[in-house]
Amino acid sequence: MADPFIIYIPGLLPKPEPELHREALIRCLLAGLRRVDASVADAIGAGTGNFDIVSWTYEFYGTHRDMGLDKAAIEAVIDQPAASARDVAEASSWLRRFTRGIYRLGDRLPFLIPHLASERMEVHLRDLRRYERNRDGIADRIRNMLKVPLLAATGSQQPILLIGHSMGSVIAYDSLWELSHDHGNAVQIDLFLTMGSPLGQHFMQKKIKGNDKQGPGRYPSNIRRWKNLTAVGDLTAIDPWLANDFAEMLELDLVDEIDDSEVLNYYRLKGVLNVHAEYGYLVNEETAHAVANWWRGHKSDLPR
Repeated sequence: MADPFIIYIPGLLPKPEPELHREALIRCLLAGLRRVDASVADAIGAGTGNFDIVSWTYEFYGTHRDMGLDKAAIEAVIDQPAASARDVAEASSWLRRFTRGIYRLGDRLPFLIPHLASERMEVHLRDLRRYERNRDGIADRIRNMLKVPLLAATGSQQPILLIGHSMGSVIAYDSLWELSHDHGNAVQIDLFLTMGSPLGQHFMQKKIKGNDKQGPGRYPSNIRRWKNLTAVGDLTAIDPWLANDFAEMLELDLVDEIDDSEVLNYYRLKGVLNVHAEYGYLVNEETAHAVANWWRGHKSDLPR
């Protein structure tokens, strides 16, 4: 059997240059894996083509983020084995719970969004509108950037783990829907792992591909299992439970399993806790268990 293949697609905002970004992401993933399954970490780390990223943000923003801004924080989260009591307290604070409640109200009553949106949320809404409206074909180009490695891995008969962080999960979902219904090809995602995903938002569900369809035509048909991780206090994934929102996929036998889990993201940038950060999600033990179990499902001969 061909080696398993992990494809990662990041969320909004500029990211570092692709090679630097990939190196930082896989370092975080391997650090988490070494805590739960060193053999899988060694196997992934030894391969040159086991982990790839879809670097779409330069196409969207026309700029890269300075890797130096994140370097110290990445080293710190790699060195930290678990969330501290301070991390837990801040992530679950009454202020975060209150803010999440306000955001969920805005999600239910969209006319309130202009009155509730923070400056950061306004930026995200602006970027989402640009993606949704496919200005100058930008969304098509981004989705094609993901489809190319998916098709290549399928052609090589590689089992695929597709990881989507934040808006990356939306891009991934839309791409999988198009591959299911517009292209009629045989791409199959063995495990779809979403992290900090906004797909639970009613606002988002009205904009994703297939939202105007009924029955099987509404959903992708190329996901075998779906694992969703949401960090405590994550204000992007204001509805952390996707199994209920996409339950019809289970009823229609389009997916074998949709599983939701809460995690603790303890990434800090200049001392400020960012529970939505991709590096914190990737180093997390729950992420490591999901990846390790998936990998061993295709490479059962690895030593324990």
